[in-house]
Amino acid sequence: MILVTGATGTVGRALVERLPADLRVRLMSRDPAKIVGAAPTAEKTAGDFEDPQSLARALKGVRTAFLVTTRPSGADDARFVRAAQLAGVRRVVKLSAAAVLDEEADDLITRWQRAGEELLRASGLEWTLLRPRAFMSNSLSWAASVRSERTVRALYGTSGNACVDPRDIAEAAVRVLTEEGHAGHAYTLTGPEAVTAAGQTRQLAGLLGIPLRFAELTLDEARAGLARRYPAPVVQALLESAERQRAGAKAGVDGTVEALTGHPARTFSHWAQDHLAAFAPTTEPVGA
Repeated sequence: MILVTGATGTVGRALVERLPADLRVRLMSRDPAKIVGAAPTAEKTAGDFEDPQSLARALKGVRTAFLVTTRPSGADDARFVRAAQLAGVRRVVKLSAAAVLDEEADDLITRWQRAGEELLRASGLEWTLLRPRAFMSNSLSWAASVRSERTVRALYGTSGNACVDPRDIAEAAVRVLTEEGHAGHAYTLTGPEAVTAAGQTRQLAGLLGIPLRFAELTLDEARAGLARRYPAPVVQALLESAERQRAGAKAGVDGTVEALTGHPARTFSHWAQDHLAAFAPTTEPVGA
């Protein structure tokens, strides 16, 4: 039995759609009704990292688990690992982050991911780590301003990030969850090239067939925008991460996606073409 946590998240949704129908699979979410794209044979279960009984139910009979946590306290990782140990789980595949390899990265989010990795290594369980760079799907945060104003706004728009398509992460996860030989390995997952927000804007404009404007955010504007979505410690971590990107820390490309999946990592243009409807303007831009 394979357990997938975070089955309604960005990577979880893509993973659920790609797991072979003949596998014994259990999908965990706080609200199982929101799980879509699963094979008819897949089990769905309600689970919450703060509810030990729900974790025990979700992990019963599980051999391999896919772990995704989103709260940077580290408590969710610890609760899950304890429950997995008690349930007799053999291996945990953890979704981590490429930033853990950057010696200069010491922000809240990276420290949390490092601690989660260390916890898993010390657990006595078999482990595999997937360390993706930023998701290409993060650009969906621009969709509203593209639709209404034909504008992309971002901080440090000429800094490169070798962002990765979540579908490539999901395909890599399928391989390590269903094959032997991946225990004790950590895989860095990137796209095929480093792209910038300004460059992504040009690609979106070409695909949409309309002119788009890129507007560079000031640091204060970026901070204020993030503060509307995240608590202050997370905002600070994201800004520190952006500074490292500006310094070139996220531009490196790794060929592991192709090694694991058998195909080259998808480009941003490929991802954008498949999600173009989210950006397509429905009205004339303001001020036109």
